[in-house]
Amino acid sequence: MTKPALIVVDDDPQVLAAVRRDLRAHYRQDYTIISASSGEEALTTIKELKSRGDSLAMVISDQRMPGLQGTDVLAQSRETYPLARRVLLTAYSDIDAAIKAINDAHLDHYLAKPWAPPEEKLFPVVDDLLDSWKADYQPELTGLRLVGHQWSPRSHEIKDFLASNLVPYRWVDIDRQPAVAAELLESKGLSADALPILFFEDGEALQSPEPQEVARRLGRPMTAARDDVYDLVIVGGGPAGLAAAVYGASEGLQTLLLDRHAAGGQAGASSRIENYLGFPSGVSGRDLTNRALTQAKRLGAECLVPIEVAGITIEAGYKHVHFGDGRKLVTRTLLASTGMVYREHPAAGVAEHTSAGVYYGAATTEAPVFTGKRVVVVGGGNSAGQGAMHLSRFATEVQIVVRGDSLAATMSKYLICQIEKTPNIRLRTRTEITRVDGSDHVERVTFASPEGTGEEPVDAVFIFIGTRPRSEWLPAEVLRDARGFVLTGRDLMAHDDYARVWKEPREPLPLETSVPGIFAAGDLRASAMNRVASAVGEGSMVVRFVHDYLALT
Repeated sequence: MTKPALIVVDDDPQVLAAVRRDLRAHYRQDYTIISASSGEEALTTIKELKSRGDSLAMVISDQRMPGLQGTDVLAQSRETYPLARRVLLTAYSDIDAAIKAINDAHLDHYLAKPWAPPEEKLFPVVDDLLDSWKADYQPELTGLRLVGHQWSPRSHEIKDFLASNLVPYRWVDIDRQPAVAAELLESKGLSADALPILFFEDGEALQSPEPQEVARRLGRPMTAARDDVYDLVIVGGGPAGLAAAVYGASEGLQTLLLDRHAAGGQAGASSRIENYLGFPSGVSGRDLTNRALTQAKRLGAECLVPIEVAGITIEAGYKHVHFGDGRKLVTRTLLASTGMVYREHPAAGVAEHTSAGVYYGAATTEAPVFTGKRVVVVGGGNSAGQGAMHLSRFATEVQIVVRGDSLAATMSKYLICQIEKTPNIRLRTRTEITRVDGSDHVERVTFASPEGTGEEPVDAVFIFIGTRPRSEWLPAEVLRDARGFVLTGRDLMAHDDYARVWKEPREPLPLETSVPGIFAAGDLRASAMNRVASAVGEGSMVVRFVHDYLALT
């Protein structure tokens, strides 16, 4: 089978035939539709697909069936195809069971019978789920292939760049797939000393490339701005920046979005966001980012990634944006939405193993590598909880390490409940990591707690603690609080240097910094709420204040 499969499960022959008919009418060109009359038959079919190396995109199962219930089928299918989307068909009386299954069976959606007309109630749901599946799934490709060492920081950098920008590729680990790697290297007469090497479908190979070089080679409009002067330049492509790009472009502003790595920020790296309005089954950060970026581009925003902003200078009210490669552009207004970055963990050995078993943030790119391994998540916030849940799909054991007595003070209750129900996640309270050891990658970690100190074998450490604002690129005239967060609006007036730097005959606009026409939103801003929804709200609001500023100048 060359097409991914959609499996429909129902013990009622008429319902099964109706669902199969509707799906085939709409999806048969791109997917193979398979039906099963019982949960047992469906799971047997799923195992056969796996043994043949075929792809499974979605399982749609009725809830009430003899033998295995629908939630059991969906939960067990996740063990074989963790990325396949799972949909429960349910009668109105079973909706409570469907809602419960969102957590217990990691359900992606539920459909109440009847689903007619399918154009309104079935196809839009399936379309969205298949789009998100395609964004997450990495098919076996003959096109772009990256050969490298698993524990190489440069290999990790290129993998993370490709995945974050939704560029499909095939990863070839030279240690695990020596024959495949040797064949590729020999075809171009290259040595393993030059790894990582990125092979393109046309035969060209780039040795140890920088992300900017990869972007240029892929032919993406990532490093050349269209215009000389913009109405709004947004630095930082997280939720706040993406929202500003959508609203700025939709309201006719010449809008440019810049990011040094990939759109989405820390939220884009989240494996699952479950408390964002309008997504009852949750949404991955990558899926949410991809939707927002597509929307911004469709409305006319320009997006350049990867590009590093080195600084800002002001001349006659215009903001000159200086790039790390020496180029610059001009804008009338600027939004700083670069968010926060993780601080380096102080434990011995962490710096030496960064990107070689130690990862800051979710590192969803690397999670599948640790299938059957033991990993540690350091931190007790929502990002740590989401990362732990994602890693639990692959790792044999996930340990969450926190210094406090519990997760209650720092993590949302829905995540705490999910963690408690996940058997391969272990919470270690009042515990710290004091040392990381290994030869060329992480092999052992030393833990310290009131009970004592001990060393344990561990394959990876994912760190979600100690964030700081990424505001160093802003000019010194932009006032910050004691921790480096950018002050905006009326909060500026309490700063000792406010009268010295603010010379306008008006008060600062909401979300405006101490430099007129430079705004800040999202986690970078002092007093921000550190939630995706609030960042989106601020990014949307700032466009109104940009219009007000432009009307004054």
